[in-house]
Amino acid sequence: MSTILVNSEVSDERRREELFSGRLFFYTPRKPVQALRDHAWDLICEAFAPIDPMMAQEHFPVEDFAARSGPLKTRFTHSQRTKELLRDLLADYGCDMELTYFDLARLRIVTHSGYLTAGVGYAYGAHRDVWYSAPPCQVNWWFPLVEIGNHSALAFHPQYWEQPVPNTSHAFDAYEWNANGRANAAKFITSDERNHPTNSTPIPLEPQDRIVGAPSSMLIFSAAQLHSTVPNTSARTRFSIDFRTASLRDLRAHRGANLVDTYSTGTTLRDFLRASDFSPLPDDVIAEYDKGSKYQGPLVYEPDLTGIGVNIHTKPESV
Repeated sequence: MSTILVNSEVSDERRREELFSGRLFFYTPRKPVQALRDHAWDLICEAFAPIDPMMAQEHFPVEDFAARSGPLKTRFTHSQRTKELLRDLLADYGCDMELTYFDLARLRIVTHSGYLTAGVGYAYGAHRDVWYSAPPCQVNWWFPLVEIGNHSALAFHPQYWEQPVPNTSHAFDAYEWNANGRANAAKFITSDERNHPTNSTPIPLEPQDRIVGAPSSMLIFSAAQLHSTVPNTSARTRFSIDFRTASLRDLRAHRGANLVDTYSTGTTLRDFLRASDFSPLPDDVIAEYDKGSKYQGPLVYEPDLTGIGVNIHTKPESV
């Protein structure tokens, strides 16, 4: 079983050290998290109006639900307001604004009863984020927008923290994923043919820890934790937000969790922005982690932001 620290007041430096040792942090709702939650919920309600978003799948064919969800997710992730609220949130949690870099927040939509498990509603099996080319010092932040229980939560599999799991991460490249996996997510409705890293042989996932909480309660964990999406049997759609951070100090010192079974190529670090001014990581830092990719093409994901209500000129010129 994992050690879960609740409402811990340790410094961000100490928190990261504990995360890299396999511990989890849980925080009850705080105002900056609630502000980001409210911003997302306004966009969600607008996208599914006039239907209650948690019940929308009962009213729309799955194709229509996916057609509403795709632009909604893109609009939330790439709005300037989302980045500003995320910056405020990180400051509230004691992160150093000059040293902390974050990737853009994602809105996750998990429908119930197998309605939409592919594409924009992909239900993740057991995986580590480091299998997706994340650095070993990456910290994952996750919180629900609606009340979640045991039947719509995240599951953690701590018995594999130091135990290798046979997996397909050797076939995953961050840049190829940007060009095909992320870009084509909305095309998949009934099945998902994208190259998600997963365990290559069956593994027992019990015992497992399921973390439940109120809207805006925050869960923080290492990108090396093996975790999965619990199949939603709650009769309500689950909405959540996640994002990731990395400390420049950790990146330069090559600190982080021990990687026991990670073979992916490329790096996700080109997506990260500094909390203070939204500038990208220095090129020399990215180069330290940009290993093995043979992909020939754009290295940064650039979504189509036309027609979805996002100001496409909100990024600094250097991003």
